[in-house]
Amino acid sequence: MSDSVTEAGAPAETAVPGPDAPADSTSEPEDDPSAPAPLNVPRTPTGNADVDAALERLADADHLATDGHIEVYEDVHRGLRDALTALDARPGPPAPTRHPTTTPQ
Repeated sequence: MSDSVTEAGAPAETAVPGPDAPADSTSEPEDDPSAPAPLNVPRTPTGNADVDAALERLADADHLATDGHIEVYEDVHRGLRDALTALDARPGPPAPTRHPTTTPQ
């Protein structure tokens, strides 16, 4: 029996796709809707270096799957919270003090 004939008697075919053949369904399509995609949300600088750095960190989430976003969001939240705390800790003019009032007796 010939090697090119299958048991059913039909000639064996090799699976070599031609240039006009559709792509193999097991390969990843170029436009995969479930793939991470940047949101392209504009980030306007605030003038505060700590806040701007935290906001730029949000761009890291653009290239992650959704289960990786939480780490970025928590990091940004921590950075923004630290920036707000630093504003409270900055020295400023002393708070006015109230003089005790005396009541006549």
